[in-house]
Order: sequence, then C-alpha cells, then structure tokens
Amino acid sequence: MTKPDGVRPSLFETAEGLRLVAARTDPAWRRWGPYLSDRQWGTVREDYSPGGDAWDYLPHDHARSRAYRWGEDGIGGFGDRHLNWCLSLALWNGRDPILKERLFGLTNQEGNHGEDVKELYYYLDGTPTHSFMRMLYKYPQAEFPYESLVAENARRGLDDPEFELLDTGVFDGGRYCDVAIAYAKAAPDDILMRVTATNRGPETAELTLLPKLWARNTWSWKQGTPKPELMAGSDGSVWVRHPDMPPMRFFAEDADELLFTENETNTHRLFGTGPAAGFYKDGIDACVVGGERSAVNHLSGTKCAARYALHLGPGESRTLRLRLRAETAPGEPFADFDAVFATREAEADGFYAVLQAPIADPEMRLVQRQALAGMLWSKQLYHYDVREWLAGDPAQPAPSPERRHGRNADWGHLRANDIISMPDAWEYPWFASWDLALQAIIFALIDPDFSKNQLLLLVDEAYAHPNAALPAYEWGFGDANPPIHALAAWRVFELDRALTGTPDHVFLKRIFNKLTLNFTWWVNRKDADDRNLFQGGFLGLDNIGIFDRSKPVGDGATLTQSDATAWMAAYALALMRIAIELALRDPTYEDMAEKFFEHFLLIAAATGDSVWDEEDGFFYDVIETRDGTRLPIRVRTLVGLIPIFAVASINEGDLERLPSLRRRLQFFLKNRPDLSALVSRWNEPGQGQTALLSLLRGHRLKALLHRALDPDEFLSDNGLRAVSRAYADKPFCFAWNGRDLGLAYEPAESRSRLFGGNSNWRGPVWMPVNYLLITALHRFHDYYGPDFRVEAPTGSGRTASLREIALDLSRRLIALSTRRADGRRAVYGDSQLEQEDPQFQDLVLFYEYYDGDTGRGVGASHQTGWSGLVALLIQDVATSTSMT
Repeated sequence: MTKPDGVRPSLFETAEGLRLVAARTDPAWRRWGPYLSDRQWGTVREDYSPGGDAWDYLPHDHARSRAYRWGEDGIGGFGDRHLNWCLSLALWNGRDPILKERLFGLTNQEGNHGEDVKELYYYLDGTPTHSFMRMLYKYPQAEFPYESLVAENARRGLDDPEFELLDTGVFDGGRYCDVAIAYAKAAPDDILMRVTATNRGPETAELTLLPKLWARNTWSWKQGTPKPELMAGSDGSVWVRHPDMPPMRFFAEDADELLFTENETNTHRLFGTGPAAGFYKDGIDACVVGGERSAVNHLSGTKCAARYALHLGPGESRTLRLRLRAETAPGEPFADFDAVFATREAEADGFYAVLQAPIADPEMRLVQRQALAGMLWSKQLYHYDVREWLAGDPAQPAPSPERRHGRNADWGHLRANDIISMPDAWEYPWFASWDLALQAIIFALIDPDFSKNQLLLLVDEAYAHPNAALPAYEWGFGDANPPIHALAAWRVFELDRALTGTPDHVFLKRIFNKLTLNFTWWVNRKDADDRNLFQGGFLGLDNIGIFDRSKPVGDGATLTQSDATAWMAAYALALMRIAIELALRDPTYEDMAEKFFEHFLLIAAATGDSVWDEEDGFFYDVIETRDGTRLPIRVRTLVGLIPIFAVASINEGDLERLPSLRRRLQFFLKNRPDLSALVSRWNEPGQGQTALLSLLRGHRLKALLHRALDPDEFLSDNGLRAVSRAYADKPFCFAWNGRDLGLAYEPAESRSRLFGGNSNWRGPVWMPVNYLLITALHRFHDYYGPDFRVEAPTGSGRTASLREIALDLSRRLIALSTRRADGRRAVYGDSQLEQEDPQFQDLVLFYEYYDGDTGRGVGASHQTGWSGLVALLIQDVATSTSMT
C-alpha cells in the first residue's frame, strides 16, 4: 500500500490501525482476545495451602477436576476480558490416559533444571485487537509420555540436560498431527473459531477434537451468585446465557455430538467427599476417555464441547468451523465464515506490511512477526484480589490462619482484574514489574495505547503499595525488581510520538507524578545509610551472584551493589528527561527536572570511587565490614556493566527554551565543583548540540567496553554473556565469613540451585540486559558521534563507532533466531528435527536465555516477554540500514 505522493502509509491507516484508533473511545474490539492462561494451576493466586506450596496444592493431575478461583486455562484459549465465556480446544489421540485440555509441564521440584513446559506449540500470528489470531499445536499420535517425562527428569541431575518431549521419540517418523487453531472476529462480539488438523504421519490416524465453550466459575465462592447456562438448541446450536453478558449462540458445524457438564470441582475424585455421580469439570474427559456416558448430558450445563471423531489418512487435513455470536444475529452462521477469515488475514498482512516496510530480509520479517504474535498470545486476564484471597471465600472452607502472615500478607490492597502482558503464558503466568516495563516497549511498535496502559497499571492505587512501592511479581510482591519503569515510559513516549505524530503528554504527566513517589520509596528504603548507594537485593539477576543478595551478607556487614546504584542513577536521569519534556509546555516541571538532576549527581558522586575499580576497569559489588573495611567482590558479570545504562543526552535546543532551568543547573554546577567534574562534557556540546549525563566519562566507558567486547570474556557470536568466559576453566572464588564462595561460567543450564528453578545468569546470553546496553550505546553515540571509536571486537585491531557496535550486537542477537546460510537456526542447537524438517523449519521459539557458546535456547521455551525484544532490534537495524 503506497500513498499517491509516495509517502509510506501510517500503521493507523490500515484496517487494523483504524480499529486501534476507534478503540481509544470504544474498547469493543478489545473485548475478546486470547485472555486465557496456558497454565492456571500451580500459581500463587490458586494456592490455598497453609504453607504456600502452590505446586503441591494444585498439581496438574488436579487441574482437569478442580474449578479455578481466579482464571482459566486452555490450549489456544480465547475469551472475553473477564473470561465470563471461554473457548479452547481439547484433543484425544485414542491412547492418552486423559484428554489433552491444557499444556503439560514439570513443576519446579520435578525438573532437573526447574519448571519447564513439555509440549510443542507455536504462536504464529495476531493483530493487536485480536481481530485475527493463529497458533499451531503439535500432538503426538502415540500415547503422550507423561510418566517418562517426569521419571527421566527426576533421574537426571544438574550436570545433565533436560529431557524434552522430542527426546522421547514420540515425533519420530512424523507420527503426529499438526493442529492449527485460529480466530477471527466478524464484529467485536462475533467470534469465529477454525481448527485444522493435518496428519503428518505415514499411517491413518485417529484423532478426536473437542472445541470447548464454558463459563469461568464465578458462582461457587459466594452464596446466591447467579449461574450462567449453556442449553442445547433443537437445531444443534447452543444457547449461551450469562447474567453479565448479552445472550449469545454457539454453532459447531457438523459436530458428531454436543457434550455438556458443569465447571465445578469433582470433590469425590480429589478428596473423597461428595457424590460420585454428577456433572463435574472433568465430565467430558470421563466420557470421551473413560467411556462414562453418565458423566455428561446432552441438554445443558456450564461447560460444553463439540465432539469430532476424525480418521485422517497420511497427509490428510480436516477443518472444523465454529462460531459464537449474538443470539439475535441474522443469517446462516457459516455463510460468510471463510470470507471473514480471508478478510481478517489479509488485514493482518496489510498491517504488518506497513510495519515491516523497512525490513528487506524475509527471515527478519518472519522472526519479528512470530515474536510479536507471541507477545499478543501472552496477554491474559490477571485477576487477583489479595484481600479476598487472604480471607477466603464465604462459600468455601476457611483457609489456614497462617496465610495472614505468609506470602503477600502485607499487600492486601492489591486488586487486579486487568488484561496484562505476561512474560510466558505457561511458565510465568503472572506479571513482573520490570518484565512488564520491557514488554510495554515491545508493544509500542504495534499498539502504543496498550503499552501506556500497561505502564500505568502498576503505578495505580489498585497495584502500588500505599508506601509507593511497585509490586514485583506474584510470588513476592514486596521484592524489588530493577526500577526501569521511567526508562520504559520515556521510550514508549518516544515510540508513540514517532508512530502517531502526536506527543502524549497526558500519559507522561500521569506516570511521572506516580513515579516520583516510587523514586522516593527507593531512596528511603533501599539506601540504608543515606549514602546514595543502594542495596536492592537480587534485582532480577537471580543466580549471577556468589550468594543470595536478597539476604544479609552476615557478620554485620553491608553489601553495596553496583547494579542497584546504577539502576537508581538511570531512574533519576529518566525522570529528569521526562520532566524536561513536560517543562517545555509547563514551566512548573522545571523544579522537578532540577531535583532529579541533583539526585543523579549525588548518586554519581557516591558511585565514583565506591564500586569502580580503576586497576581492573570494572564495577564491582563491595562488602563493607563493621570496622569500615571495603572488600570488592572482583567477579566480572553483567552487574558491572549495568552502570553503562545510566546515560541521557539532552538537546541544547531544549535548554535554550528553558533558560531558567539552564541558569539553575549552571549555578548548581558552579557551586558544587566536586559534582560538576562528574558530569560528562556538560559544557562541551557534542554531536547535534547535545549535552551528556552519564556515570561514565569516555575513559571508563572504553574500559568497560574493552571487557564487554572481548570474545574471551563477554562477547559471543550471539550477544553478550551474563558472566565472563574467563571463569570457564578457573571459577571465581571469594573467601567470606568462614566460607569459600565461588562462581563459574556456565553457558547453558545452571548447576546451582541457589534460587531453585531454572534461573541461570551464570553464562547464557540474556536478551533484556543486552537490549538495555544497546539502547545506552545509541544514547552515547547521540553525543559523541562517529569519531568516538572503540576496538571491536577487543583484540581485533578494528575500531567502530558506538552506533556501529550497538548495531553489531543487535545483529548478533537477531542471529539467534534467523536462519543462517546453512539453513540452521542457532536457537535449535543440534536438534535435527527442528533444524531440518520442513514442518519445523519456519517455526521459531523465543527462549528465556541462550547458550553463551552456541546460542541454543535454554530455560522457558516461550519467554516471548523477554526475548520478544528481538522485534525491536530488528526494527532498529532495518531502519538504520534503510537510512544509511
């Protein structure tokens, strides 16, 4: 699509873009989406155990039989924003012991490297309003190896790789079915569901498909709550009635039969109480797999499934068509079905054609579109009223009194009932504050309104603590994540302004006013000795340290963290930059700009000699003992590179428009020469008449980059490692408090259970910190320009500008996912099927982190919320290339 004058059309001039514009005043097109979790079991909000053991309280074996309190899950799920009504797909291959209704994986204790999903599924496409969504699930024709996955992973130790679904052999010979699940909206409340099953194997396959419609259980928790109802119609349709929704009808074309049950807990199966006979949540499973026809009925319930028994020959496909729409909608339900799907898919293509116009490489286009699809599919209803959760429900047994003093007990104000971007809809089906901030930046590429909403959520009174702390994550709202909300808000503001042509100062004011309170909380709570040096805890970098930084180091000593201090310096600079932008239109914000300028200088002064080691040219955490002895922990990890992030360049033109602010800043610097020396080139305008503020002068920046760009330390073919490779043969060792504490370079799966799970920052390439460093290098380049050059890679004899280094790092990270000249993707390592099989070659997974030596994907396999940052890197590289 090209305008007559040759100007590229705006994203908001496409059909999908126009829906986004309309949604600003009428959110109807956002009302339905993929808002079901991939896994609702094993979460804090569904845990009512006395000791807070979420995994044991609600294991996978209970999930099919127990009604959830706070949400729902399903394969390829789709529902309204409150999940009053939910759609998803169940499958049975005739061999499994249970219906495949939700994705299976190992709990934190079962996996030899922590929790892990053991399924093959791929998010392939989607639009921001969810007018079109598409994913793929690969279902083995042999019995799903539940028991062997659990047993073999339990047998393996920390030195062994994880035992994955592909390792079991159930996909050998192509003996599986590809099941594509797609949704299209004919109108905001007219939902079309299409399921296409294809037999990839050499023999005929039996496959039962059960598209499901059900109501989230909202009635079992308080007496007198009205109950929804699904009722069979005489024409084979289903009448759909809910007290909080308009009447609807559900159509399942050519279904073999309709099966009805209730979305209620089977207490007899789980606890040995209540009647054995009845219509329970697991009734459809009992009927289809167990042959218990009395477990379902054909008339009514709160959960139903359309049953299709398929016999698929080799290579044969079968498509199912289903529709949920208003009860009064006229016309035959499937007359326009295919046309609607074709239109919505074409509109999705048109939307991405505009976004990806600068991207010439088809591989980059494919990776970016699938990364964004993963972001869109990972939006979920997050419903969690902590006060109600702590107290228990009137119609249910009272929870143990220990709960009132356990997890999140001091966050009773938190009332969440929103659509939120999750890091991973199976492994992390809950928000984390700094993950959400990064995810908001990604969404700004395609849906800046949603991005801004996400950032505003956590500073709202329904989430933020009365003391102004932001909730960290569900397993411990009171923990501290890196404070990058202001950085994200500024970046989203910039992207939104570039995309729409209109600066949203209302958003900027709202979030700035709230973040100033949170900044004060950090200063008051995390600067123990009022020295502008911070102790934030592990700050998201779980296993990167030699001990748990969330706990006291012992013997009365304190730990000064170079990353916590650098995060706060970056926080101050981001708030200063926002205040300057707002002051250009409202001079009352000049005071705030000066306030955060001074905060930054005080932090910079404290940082200067406290955590910097001139001899090594690196930043280190420092233990300070009771007698004042300073013990630097000289281990080279990402912690020492984070001070690079604290950088801002200010346009000289902005200061010319704010002469009062300029005079006050100059007065401050003149009267505090000790601090003035810390401001990098304030009185020496750089490229484009900019002023630079950072924790690093040119010397320190070059010293850090000398380490970062050294292939024997941080630099790999696929980005920067989390720990220097120098510790591969000789681990770092630190003697403290009667113990020898060590840290080794571990490029992939962790050999440490210091924090449990599969957290591993001891070597792999991790996208978020790489992205933030790349962004910082671009900021430095804005000031220094092309004449400031650094040897890159270290030892190569070649030099590059900071922008060239940033783009090179971006390309290395992109190369994790794109297919190389030999046809292989680094992310899939030595997996022959994923590398060579044509049914896998164009399917990309976005992992939690990547092997520091090979680029193989490690950890959570659908961590799109973190590794989806590749979508931004691709856009930046393509735009820079086209400008060049």
